[in-house]
Amino acid sequence: MFVRRDPLKRLNIGLLAVAFVLSLFAGRLVQLQTIDDDRYAELALRQRVKEIDLPALRGEITDAKGNPFAMTVEARSVFVDPSIIEPEKRQEIVNALAPTLGLNPATVMKAVSKPDTQFVYLAHGVRPEKARMINEWGFAGIGTLPEYRREYPNGSLAAGVIGFVNDSGEGAAGMEAAMNDVLAGRDGRQRVELSLEGQHIPMGEDQKQAPVPGRGVRLTLLQDLQYKAQQAITDQVKATNSESGSVIVMDPRTGKILAMASAPGYDPNEYGESNPDVWGSPLVQKAFEPGSTGKVATAAAVLEHGGVTPHTPFVVPDRIRRYELFHDSHPHPRERLTFAGILAESSNVGTILAAERISEEQLYRTLREFGFGEKTGLNLPGETAGSLRPPDRWSGTDRHTIAFGQGLSVNAVQMASVYATIANGGVRVEPSLVAGTVDENDEFDPAEEPASRRVVSTRTARQISDMLEGVTTEEGTAPKAQIEGYRVAGKTGTAERINPDTGSYKGGGYVASFAGFAPADDPRLVVQVVLENPRRGSHYGGDVAAPVFRDVMSFALQTQKIPPTGSEPPTIRTHARD
Repeated sequence: MFVRRDPLKRLNIGLLAVAFVLSLFAGRLVQLQTIDDDRYAELALRQRVKEIDLPALRGEITDAKGNPFAMTVEARSVFVDPSIIEPEKRQEIVNALAPTLGLNPATVMKAVSKPDTQFVYLAHGVRPEKARMINEWGFAGIGTLPEYRREYPNGSLAAGVIGFVNDSGEGAAGMEAAMNDVLAGRDGRQRVELSLEGQHIPMGEDQKQAPVPGRGVRLTLLQDLQYKAQQAITDQVKATNSESGSVIVMDPRTGKILAMASAPGYDPNEYGESNPDVWGSPLVQKAFEPGSTGKVATAAAVLEHGGVTPHTPFVVPDRIRRYELFHDSHPHPRERLTFAGILAESSNVGTILAAERISEEQLYRTLREFGFGEKTGLNLPGETAGSLRPPDRWSGTDRHTIAFGQGLSVNAVQMASVYATIANGGVRVEPSLVAGTVDENDEFDPAEEPASRRVVSTRTARQISDMLEGVTTEEGTAPKAQIEGYRVAGKTGTAERINPDTGSYKGGGYVASFAGFAPADDPRLVVQVVLENPRRGSHYGGDVAAPVFRDVMSFALQTQKIPPTGSEPPTIRTHARD
């Protein structure tokens, strides 16, 4: 027989079950909202809040007049939050971002698929208009943050001096690297709250430690003169098919470098597209044997210590044996040359004969005083001191080869400094490239005055200057260095290069150079030109380097408003009377 259960009893049991479940929910809510509310709020906030770096505004690098070589402009970084990117959306995001940011699609896919992370930087230095476009696409998990990017408004101009900033924001070459601590400033930190879509929530959690901007660096370079020097050497490297070339313009009175150009160069805005071999500062990093331009230092030593004057006669054959056979660049009959004539005709044999009037130690000490074998102090990365062995390490022929500029090496700035010393009356002023620094309020703090020392007497410097004027006459080796209306003093150099394959000069090519100053009787500017291994046309310094000197020096004299002195040049007697 069927017995019907009491429905009220079943209802009560159901209500008790529902009440029990609801009590569990209520207990959980009480736990979440009262007991554990702080812990869960912290976890939720941790999911939304990210701590990011705030890059400091990097200081500008400018020329002496404040024209920018390197500047910092507004940019954006692009980041991804892989935790909220749906797997089926990844390929669409990669297809959009990779070509827009110039990234490898595999790199982007790896970033958007990265497990166990909520924040990955995808790109830095993105232009604001491009970042705005990315935001407008509305991809969940893709966002942008403000930062800065480095720009070089003049492209390749002075790139060998300025250098560049790498993708990590660090100076990686040139002054960008040498002065990185000054330029970089100090980064700040910020905690920001991001939405599910990866956008910054303006009224959310926001704690900020402000960055400290870097100081600007003002160089001694003059932008217009730098442009002229770079154009002139680039054109001549191309015309002569040289491996490389350089031009330096200095003020001999202050040691300031007014132009410092090299070729080939590169665009620091696109440094990754160039050969890393050209990223350096070749004017201080590359050593070469100076050849006949180095005879000036030998001449100074001979005039100071050898009892020789510009008119002292020497009987000069075209070749001479000193352990081995040395010869002049061209065959010639035995000549009676004055010491001034030896320098004007750039005679190796005559220089050897004159250098034998002094000791090895006197020659070495004079070269050291001129700065051979020591760094210039410009603070550019990778500078070479060149090579100058002490006399106790000289072989039997070294004193003779060193006398005419072979068997030792220099960088281009060292050699320019030698001529600046003569032009400055025998006082060497340490070369300088940094005029000072500038703070965020545009207040200028000048650099320390460069060190100076007397190398030779004023009389010796004046005698050498007069002798160097003979080089630019029709009787000398560099009439192509003449500048109409101005007295010009200078010296050619045509040095053999060591062939790295054989360790000898055979097949190594040449270094063609010219260094000089003007006006010769009141020197205001020094110009040094070097061409490495010219392979088209002449390889002589008087033919390929002297015209570049004339071009750059003429421009510099005009732009610096330096008038001719109007004085008459000295009478240079190159041949001795019988």
